Amino acid sequence: MFSSVLGLFSQDMAIDLGTANTLVYVKGRGVVCNEPSVVALQHDRKGNKKVLAVGTPAKAMLGRCPSDIQAVRPLKDGVIADFEVTEAMLRYFIERVNGRRSFVSPRMVVCIPYGTTEVEKRAVRESAESAGARQVYLIEEPIAAAIGADLPITEPSGNMIVDIGGGTTEVAVIAMSGIVYSRSIKVGGDHMDDAIAQYIRRRHDLLIGPRTAEAVKLRLGNAAYDGTTAEMQVKGRDLVRGFPRVVTITSDEVREALEEPVHLIVDAVRSSLERTPPELVSDIVDRGIIMTGGGSLLRRMDTAISQATGLPVIVAEDPLSAVVKGSGRALEEMQYLALTN
Repeated sequence: MFSSVLGLFSQDMAIDLGTANTLVYVKGRGVVCNEPSVVALQHDRKGNKKVLAVGTPAKAMLGRCPSDIQAVRPLKDGVIADFEVTEAMLRYFIERVNGRRSFVSPRMVVCIPYGTTEVEKRAVRESAESAGARQVYLIEEPIAAAIGADLPITEPSGNMIVDIGGGTTEVAVIAMSGIVYSRSIKVGGDHMDDAIAQYIRRRHDLLIGPRTAEAVKLRLGNAAYDGTTAEMQVKGRDLVRGFPRVVTITSDEVREALEEPVHLIVDAVRSSLERTPPELVSDIVDRGIIMTGGGSLLRRMDTAISQATGLPVIVAEDPLSAVVKGSGRALEEMQYLALTN
């Protein structure tokens, strides 16, 4: 009863703690924050670290910092790589959402990849509690994504969800509120950026940074040929002469660069279908495969998966926020949390 009274005075929230972006959902308000998972730290002469910026301002510093400032991503492949920096980032987002209006610490739902180890779960809980959470619940990303995509996960029928994030891709078959089969691979949007940067380095002897590679992906990225070709100019450093240089990149080249990460994602979907019980496969044939996450917005990614599986593939209405919205619904309808904790 005391906990329910406290809930009247706190702004309970759900957090999608992603490798690329962190989204925050506040009970009764919806998604209130969508910021890059980047923290800029300033180091003094004694070795002490001070948080200089978090989110969008910190991302703008990537690759542009002086020696005493470091812009870092505290999460790698969907899990916490730097406990201290993650705690600082979470505290920033909690204070930004709550401000000074609430004197009661919030309850918090945090998304975790399926198959996360107990050590990794404890790291997430401790980070959230240290950042100011009163109570921490964990929810697996495939379940949250399915809830956010409005799939009927409580029914005795199969639903397949493919969530392509920044650091990982989660493929899961869900029925009767549980995960029947799931596979997680360490391939996502960040790996696509790396593939583009490496391709341009090999093909054009041009060195580009991660932000430029991401811009190329957003502008020209595609997983299957659609009959058209686009191009853009890319600026970087010539590896032979060491001077700045501009080259023209085409969408055909970017598709070639993305062949490996796209193939790995498609293969994960295909192998998951091979391991799914036949009764559930028949449901998936009728319902199709649902895609969520930022990686699902790669042009014709749905076509590549559909061509490989022969099944209809549907991109969720709001793929970027499906996971955090599903976590938010779980926060508001606590029976979902009982299924995953």
